[in-house]
Amino acid sequence: MSDTRDDVPQKHGQDQPVRVTIVLPCYNEEAHVVDEVKRICSAMDGSGYGYELLAVDDASTDETLARLRDVEGLYPHMRVIAFGHNGGSGTVRRIGSQRARGEFVVWTDADMSYPNERIPELVAMLDADPGTDQVVGARSQEMGSHKALRVPAKWVIRKIAENLTNTRIPDLNSGLRVFRRDVARPYLKLLPPGFSCVTTITLAFLSNQHPVMYVPIEYAKRAGRSKFHFVSDAYRYILQVLRMVMYFNPLKVMMPPALALLGLGAAKFVFDQVRHPLYVPNNTVMILMTGLIIAAIGLLADLIVRSREGA
Repeated sequence: MSDTRDDVPQKHGQDQPVRVTIVLPCYNEEAHVVDEVKRICSAMDGSGYGYELLAVDDASTDETLARLRDVEGLYPHMRVIAFGHNGGSGTVRRIGSQRARGEFVVWTDADMSYPNERIPELVAMLDADPGTDQVVGARSQEMGSHKALRVPAKWVIRKIAENLTNTRIPDLNSGLRVFRRDVARPYLKLLPPGFSCVTTITLAFLSNQHPVMYVPIEYAKRAGRSKFHFVSDAYRYILQVLRMVMYFNPLKVMMPPALALLGLGAAKFVFDQVRHPLYVPNNTVMILMTGLIIAAIGLLADLIVRSREGA
């Protein structure tokens, strides 16, 4: 074994058990990333929890990585990880969560928008309640760009998710959350590379009956430039909501349109027989067949899901 002097601090929190892993994606945050690291470490140092901070530079094109390297020695619980190419915040969170040593994993952002000084509070809530598997900071207001478009779009997407999961979701895509590592591990492979990864982990927990607690938080205007693109990211959010519910409960998506088409086809069949007995128009047959096909696909998908869960 290598010789370790008593006066040399133990790097990465090796001197105490790591219970909390904080995954911090960093992309072009040079102006404030050090302030964010300082805020997180200060809060965790006073919390009594052993922790590690995984600051992952996602191939920034500015001096973000250099800033992190400059202060790495000042924060013994921080480990800087540098990606060779930009993988997206979802990729950062997936890899960071897979490398986590703590039983609790925290996701947050490095843009000064989330109250990261409250991370110990959220961790303590999860630690104190064994019946809860995830605690999410539910934002009280929307501070992002394109606010006039984002607010109604997110409301619609959130209502779709609530309907499909039969659960009230105060904030579907909050970036500040803490969850149990072992509960989340089977779902990490489902995380997409972009922003919708937070939506994915929420729906994965809710669709599998893992209790989620929502805690109101303040949300500040982000520092630096937003990486959110309204049209493309909103489109991906909707697709991800449908994809996740299809993955866990396909009948929720497939059966409503199937039953609607079958009901419409049956009504039209009765109408057709009243007007022209023994004559069935092609459009009536098409409506009924489409409903039957969608129902059959839904039942087959549900069978696959049940077989996968039983494996």
